[in-house]
Amino acid sequence: DFVEKIEKAIVYSPRLPSVFLAQLNKTEFAAFQEKIRKFEGFYFQKRSLRDYEFNYGANIFGFITQVNEKLIEKNKYYKSGDLIGKQGVEESYEKFLRGIKGVKYFQKDKFNREIGSYKDGKYDTIAVQGEDINLTIDAEIQKYGEQLMINKRGGIVAIEPSTGEILALVTAPSYDPSILVGRQRSKNYTKLYHDSIANPLYDRSLLAEYPPGSPFKIMTGLVGLQEEVMDEQTKFVCNHGFYYAPGRFQRCHCGGGVLDLHVGIYKSCNAYFSNVYLKTIGKYKKTPYAVDVWSNHVKSFGLGQFMGYDLPTGRRGKIPTSKTYKKMYPGWGYSGKTIISNAIGQGEVLMTPIQLANMMSAVANHGYYYTPHIIKKIKGEKIDTKFTTKHVTTIDQKYFPPMISGLFDVYNRGTAYGLRVEGIDICGKTGTAENFAKIGGKRVQLKDHSIFVAFAPKDNPKIAIAVLVENGGFGSTIAGPIASLMIEKYLRKKITRTDL
Repeated sequence: DFVEKIEKAIVYSPRLPSVFLAQLNKTEFAAFQEKIRKFEGFYFQKRSLRDYEFNYGANIFGFITQVNEKLIEKNKYYKSGDLIGKQGVEESYEKFLRGIKGVKYFQKDKFNREIGSYKDGKYDTIAVQGEDINLTIDAEIQKYGEQLMINKRGGIVAIEPSTGEILALVTAPSYDPSILVGRQRSKNYTKLYHDSIANPLYDRSLLAEYPPGSPFKIMTGLVGLQEEVMDEQTKFVCNHGFYYAPGRFQRCHCGGGVLDLHVGIYKSCNAYFSNVYLKTIGKYKKTPYAVDVWSNHVKSFGLGQFMGYDLPTGRRGKIPTSKTYKKMYPGWGYSGKTIISNAIGQGEVLMTPIQLANMMSAVANHGYYYTPHIIKKIKGEKIDTKFTTKHVTTIDQKYFPPMISGLFDVYNRGTAYGLRVEGIDICGKTGTAENFAKIGGKRVQLKDHSIFVAFAPKDNPKIAIAVLVENGGFGSTIAGPIASLMIEKYLRKKITRTDL
C-alpha cells in the first residue's frame, strides 16, 4: 500500500507534494505526531471538513470527495488532494461553497528545499472563505417524511406553490450523510454503491419514473375543458367500467352510474376520463395532430421535460407525442382508443415525484408555477432569476375552480374521506398505478404502486405534495395517510391524526 501510494505520487509529480493519508482522525493524528520525526518528507496539512449535523437529508446534501486525475486534467482550478462536492447541494453550489484558494509562492533549490518567499510575497493571494447558503427545506418535515418512509421505497416531494421552494425532498431507502465524511468515506460509499437491493444512492424523488395513475385524470379533465369538448356539467355513464372497443373493457371501481366532472373527480371514475380523452383526441381530423395538441397542454405543466431545478440529477419523465406513436405503430394508423390508457395515467405516460408535486403546485395556483428550487439565499449573491420567473400553463384560469372543487371533495366525500384533518381544507387525489416487471423474460404484474397528490389549504395554498410508495397498493392505504400527516405537520407543527 505504501509503495503504491509513493509510485502514484511520483507519477503525479516528483517535486510537488501529494496527499498520502487523507482525513486522519484525532487518535491517528496524535499517534503519528509522535513519530513524524522519523518520516522525512512527510508533514501535516490541516483542513476543514464538512459536519452534517443531521442524520437525514443525505440526498439533499450530497457529499465531498477528493478530486481524481481526470477532473484535474479537465479543470485546472483543482490540484491533487483538493476536495469537490458530489451530488445534491454540494455539487450544485460547489463554486459558492468552496470559496477561493489562497496561493503562496516559494523559492526552492535544486533539492526541492524551501529557501524563502518569492519576491517577498508580491504574487501571494489570501484565501477567501466559501459563501454561506440557506436552503428552502423545512428540516422538521424532511425528518418526519424520512421517518414515515422507513421500510418503504419511494419518494415524497413537498413544494410551496407561491414560490416554487422545495420544502421536503424525501427518497427511501436513504442513509445517514455523516457516514460519507472522514477516512471511512470511500469504504462506506463503496458499500452504498454496491447495495443493489436498497439502492440508497438512487434518489427516487428526482430519478424514478412511474405511471402517475389516477392523479393524471386532473390533466385529462383540464385539457378537455380547455379544448371545449366538455364542461363541468357534461355527464358520462359508467357501467363499472368502459367498453371502448368490441371485447375491450376498462374496469372501474367508482360504483358506476351517471357522473358529471365533479363526481368523476372525487370518485376517480376511469370511464368518465376515458370518455373525455376520446373526445379530446377525436376533436381533430388527424389523430397525430390531436395527440400533439394534448401533449403540448400537458407539457405546459413542466411534465415530460427536465424541469430546470437546482439539483444535479433528474429525469424527463415521458409525455408521448405523435412521434412516439409513429415509432410504436409504423405503417398503420392509430386512434384515441388505441392509446386510451393515457387518459388515466397509464399507457406511455411517466412522471417523477417532483413532477407530480409541481403539477399540483400549478393546479393550486390556478394555472402557473415557479421552477422548483432548493436555494433560498446565497450570502452576497442573487439567486438565479429562473427561480422567480412565473411559468403560465396553456389552461385558462377559469377551468381550475371546478377541478379544485372536485379535488376538495375527494377528502369530503370521496376516496380520501378517511384521511381528513379537522380544520384543514385539503384538496387531493388518490392514485394506484399498475406495476409490471420482466421476470425470466415474461411480463409479470406486481403489486400496484400507491400514489397520492394534494395541496392545502384549499384557499391560499401553502403546500403542494406528492407521495409515491412502490408496491404500496391503493393510494388511500399508504401514500394518502403520509400526505395528510405531512400536511398537518407542516401547517400545524404537530400531529392530531395519530391513528394514521
